[in-house]
Amino acid sequence: MNPLENELQYPLGDTLPDFGTALDIQPGLRWVRMPLPFALDHINLWLLRDHFNGRDGWTIIDCGVANAEIKKYWEQVFENALEGLPVLRVIVTHMHPDHVGLAAWLCRRFDVPLFMTMAEYTTARLLSSGVMGGDVNGGDRAAEYFREHGITDPAALDKVRGRNAYYTTLVPEVPPEFARIIHGDTLRIGEDHWQVIVGYGHAPEHLSMYCERRNVLISGDMVLPRISTNISVHDFEPWANPLQQYLDSLGDYAPLPDDTLVLPSHGRPFRGLHVRIAQQRNHHEARLHEVLEACAQPHSAADIVPIMFNRALDLHQLGFALGEALAHLQFLEARGDLRRVTDSEGVARFVKTA
Repeated sequence: MNPLENELQYPLGDTLPDFGTALDIQPGLRWVRMPLPFALDHINLWLLRDHFNGRDGWTIIDCGVANAEIKKYWEQVFENALEGLPVLRVIVTHMHPDHVGLAAWLCRRFDVPLFMTMAEYTTARLLSSGVMGGDVNGGDRAAEYFREHGITDPAALDKVRGRNAYYTTLVPEVPPEFARIIHGDTLRIGEDHWQVIVGYGHAPEHLSMYCERRNVLISGDMVLPRISTNISVHDFEPWANPLQQYLDSLGDYAPLPDDTLVLPSHGRPFRGLHVRIAQQRNHHEARLHEVLEACAQPHSAADIVPIMFNRALDLHQLGFALGEALAHLQFLEARGDLRRVTDSEGVARFVKTA
């Protein structure tokens, strides 16, 4: 456990549900874990006891990626953890593959609706259909984006070009219709009312949900206990300032109680929401300081990656790291601390304005 984790409280200790099982958090609230084929090797999913559309059953929060192993684990959950009741609906926090990958399979299997925010749903539909490529899916466009930001190694760029079905493999389809969720909505799930909090920066329109009666926040990826939420600039929105959006979004959690039980998508349930948010603000302030100091001389996003990430990165991790480096550079650019210059080879570099 790192020192920052010691500032948080983990009411379940080291207890984890085995894959394909469910662990009771509170009456009518269960924790499911599924494996992931990444360095980040698991995702937390949630089951809520529900009464919807005239039936008793369960609502699923997030899905896992689309593969046979996770489908097998879901079948075990259906058999052993639902008390013989059906799934009534699926709620997805955002469009990343580990969250939405099996939404179509789950909705079709139980003939139930998908609930998402508009931007998350439409982005997932575009990416899974192959209409939207770029740095998320790989291919020529992604390789050019990496090159423009300082990745010049031909072998690395060839790997990026060859990674042209990343999202579509993990999210082969998205349901053709959905129920829209909007910031400020209240979702009635069983006997509970869940306040919708939409956040930005990590994903286009990320959904979190807070229940006052339970004093529980299902935070998705917006607040994580051990790792920092990835904040990236993507080639389909190259002028974005996602770090500013993310930091602004954290303010929407300020009214929640100090002892809120946070159910994150990765890591263990914890208490210490406001401590963790303060840690995240401090983390990004420190990263911004080191990036600004580095840019006393012109630096590309690729030059910044080893400054921010002092470890070996595989191609999957490099994409996240490059996007995050660019997010910090463009935050400082928007604040007026850096200016962008493009060299004779078309590589964008950033340098201090004073």
